[in-house]
Amino acid sequence: MNRRAFLLAAGLAACGRAPSRRPNILFVMTDDQTVLEMSCYGRNTILKTPHMDRIAAEGARFDNCFVTNSLCAPSRATVLTGCYSHVHGIYGNSEKRDAIETLDPSLPTFPKLLREAGYRTGLMGKWHLPQNPAGFDDWRILPGQGVYFDPDFIVNGERRKVPGYATDITTDFALEFLSVHAAAPWCLVYQHKSPHRPFTPAPRHADLFGDVEVPYPETFNDDHGTRKVAAEAEDMQLDVSLAGDYPDLPPNLSREERKKWIYQRFVKDRYRNIVGVDENLGRVLGWLDDNGQTEDTVVIFTSDNGYFLGEYGWYDKRFMYEPSLRVPLVLRYPRLGFRGEIIERMVSNIDFAPTILDLAGLPVPETMQGRSLRPLLTGAPPADWRTSHYYAYYDNSWALHGLGKDAHADPNFAYLTPHRVGPHRGVRTSRYTLIHYYNDDYWELFDNESDPQQLRNVAGMPSYAAAETELKRELERLRDQYGDRG
Repeated sequence: MNRRAFLLAAGLAACGRAPSRRPNILFVMTDDQTVLEMSCYGRNTILKTPHMDRIAAEGARFDNCFVTNSLCAPSRATVLTGCYSHVHGIYGNSEKRDAIETLDPSLPTFPKLLREAGYRTGLMGKWHLPQNPAGFDDWRILPGQGVYFDPDFIVNGERRKVPGYATDITTDFALEFLSVHAAAPWCLVYQHKSPHRPFTPAPRHADLFGDVEVPYPETFNDDHGTRKVAAEAEDMQLDVSLAGDYPDLPPNLSREERKKWIYQRFVKDRYRNIVGVDENLGRVLGWLDDNGQTEDTVVIFTSDNGYFLGEYGWYDKRFMYEPSLRVPLVLRYPRLGFRGEIIERMVSNIDFAPTILDLAGLPVPETMQGRSLRPLLTGAPPADWRTSHYYAYYDNSWALHGLGKDAHADPNFAYLTPHRVGPHRGVRTSRYTLIHYYNDDYWELFDNESDPQQLRNVAGMPSYAAAETELKRELERLRDQYGDRG
């Protein structure tokens, strides 16, 4: 045990603050939010998120949290099961096409296990998986992506329209659940549609940031010169695909002017949406305070995947590039005694389910491929903690065609999903990112120390030959470790 862990344990024993009951679990997830859109990460001088920041200040902020597959439905399935897509069965967003992909019902999920252990479990907000939720006493979900204003909700199987704004309604439902189950150990999965496109803020926030010019990313005008697949993803360009989202886009603009106009509206509307989430998060944290449940509640706040906010001139996600791969993660549990911690260790969304179960005092099933974050929080990281992260993105057009996963090899194959991002897998270490677009047998290697914007593909360069060889070996090791050999 290191000195910090020893002092923490001694302090908890001395003051009697060791957990005396099973903690409540509040799991909060937004859609497509990035580390640039949470002010506690210190990378945004315009957007303020005081309630998200409060979780970090009273708990821990993780600075290197990555997703396994940067897409909504796969990421949500990973959070529930602690598994990669090839295990849980959700490769892409196919819920609108007769549920071609389904979440493996035999896999344990943290809500199911908590419920079996006596927790009351609730799910409010975005779900985005093809089958109805399982393991919840009370669930009220948006169908598919849902809409922001006067949305339909499926309430424990019954669909009905609810007047109001989706972020506010989701929180109203969350507070209803908490008020009913306040006396029991509870787990609330509280998931927002926001800030998913189309970025539609509540009317009360419609004019925020109107007099501000948001800075443009360094890579805003990138030409994708050394990245073949990125150059083909033309419809991820802001000015190519998003012009139709804005009927008030002024006419007769040059391409550069149009791109800048769209960027400013696009980012400000996202910020306005996130302000709405932060306000509502404050309502829930306030309920914990007012009802004496703050000390006994684990609060986890994160996002389902990263997002391009004009980097490379893009929006959306999917690629294994840094803005898409990285997500915010803050966690608070006062009973464990950590406060204001910044954790640099590499963590993954496969770790969320094991962490929740561990903090609730339950065993972690062998099916879960992640690890509990508890030892990182208590200052005693295992010697064998991961130093690399495995990523696998599957363009699921093969499924939508009713074909096998090797369908991309057919030169006549037609992509049905947007953005034409071909399937790829890769490994992220503290210094490098290696990506393999395996249907094209095309490699990319980025030195994130000398090239943090990932503009220069150095794969095949003699000066990086040793590093590339070692990373390819590590990629194969991780494929074996996680059983991704299908």
